[in-house]
Amino acid sequence: MRRIAAILAAVLLIAGGGFYWRLYAEIPVRVAAPERNVEVRVFGIGTVEAQVVSKVGFQVGGKVVATPVDQGDFVKAGALLARLDDEAQRAKLRKSEAAQRQAAANLAKIVAQRERAEIAYQQKKNVSLRRQTLATRGTVSTETAEDAQAAEDIAQSDVKIIEADARVATVLQEDAEAQRQIDAVVLAQHALVAPFDARVIARHKELGSIAAAGEAVFTLVAPESIWIRAYVDEALAGGLSIGQPAHVRLRSEPERQVAGEIVRIDQENDRVTEERRVYVRCRECSPQHQLRFLGEQAEVEIVKTAVPEGVFVPLRRIEGYDGRSGTVWTLRDGRLAKERVQLGARLLDGRVEVKAASGAVVIDERSDLREGRAARALAPP
Repeated sequence: MRRIAAILAAVLLIAGGGFYWRLYAEIPVRVAAPERNVEVRVFGIGTVEAQVVSKVGFQVGGKVVATPVDQGDFVKAGALLARLDDEAQRAKLRKSEAAQRQAAANLAKIVAQRERAEIAYQQKKNVSLRRQTLATRGTVSTETAEDAQAAEDIAQSDVKIIEADARVATVLQEDAEAQRQIDAVVLAQHALVAPFDARVIARHKELGSIAAAGEAVFTLVAPESIWIRAYVDEALAGGLSIGQPAHVRLRSEPERQVAGEIVRIDQENDRVTEERRVYVRCRECSPQHQLRFLGEQAEVEIVKTAVPEGVFVPLRRIEGYDGRSGTVWTLRDGRLAKERVQLGARLLDGRVEVKAASGAVVIDERSDLREGRAARALAPP
C-alpha cells in the first residue's frame, strides 16, 4: 500500500508540476519588432488597354488594291495604310477639270463681248449726243435724232445683257471649280492614311476585297496612350491619387515588374462589383514591351503611402477586427495581457499596423497564452 501511495503521490506531483508549468511558468514569446519605411500598397486586377484606339476605314467604297502595312507595324501620321481602285474617280476628275477649263474659256469670251458692247455703246452714245445737238439747231431731222437715241438705248441694253451673262459665266466657273475640288477630295479618299502616329493592331481587309464606306480596314492605337485599367476594391481605394507610383506584373511575364504611375481615376465606381477603376501608365517602356498586347491580364500594386516607423501584426493574431480596432496580446513588464488597440494601414501580406500599444505586441500562435502569465520576448532572428 505504501508503495502504491508513493507512486500515486509521484504521479500527482508530476501532473501538478506539468499543470503549473502549463499555466504559470514563464514562457518565451515572439513579439513584433518596429519596422521602418514600410510601403502601404493596394492590389488591383486589370487589363492592358489603350486610351486612343481608332478603327479606320474609307469614306467611299471600292476594291482594295494596296495594303502596304500589317499588324504590329508602326506608322507615322499621314503614312499610306491602304488604297482603293481609283481609275473611275480619276476619269471623273479629268472631266471636271475639262469642264472648269471650258467655263473659264466661256467667261473669257463673254468678258471680250462685254468690252466690245461697251465700246459700241459709247460710240452710239456719242453719235446720239451729236444728233441731239444738231436737231436743236435744225440741221438734222427729229426722226434722225430719235433713231440715234434708240440705237444708244439698244446698245446700253446689250451691255447690261452681256454683264448678266458674265455674272452667270462667273457662277458657272465657280461651280466647275467646286466640282473639281469635290472630285479631287473623293479621289484622295481612295487612299487611307494614318490620322496619327500609331501602331497597327489589326488588319481587317486584304487585297482584292471590297471595302464598304465606313467599314473598318485597320485598328490603330497611339502607343503612348497604352495603360493598365485596374479595378481596386473601393474599401481599399481611399487615399489613391494621380501620380502615385505603381508596380505592374503581366500574366505573360510574372517574374518581371514594370514601374508605372496612376494617370487617371474614374469619378464613378462600379456599382455592381463595388470597385474603383484606376488607370496606370508605364513610366519608361519601349514600344516593343509586352504592354503592346491589348487585353492581357495584369496585376497592379499601387503604393499609397509609406509608414516611417510602425509595428505590424498578422491579421490572424488580432481578435475582433473591425477595420479600425482589434484586441491583441501584449507583453508589458514581463506579463501577458490582452489590449484593445487602434489599427492603421493594412499591408498586402496580411499584416496590420498596430498603433500605440502599451507593450510589445505578441505574434506567437500559442494556445497557452494567459492573462498575467510571465513571459519573456525572444530575440529577433
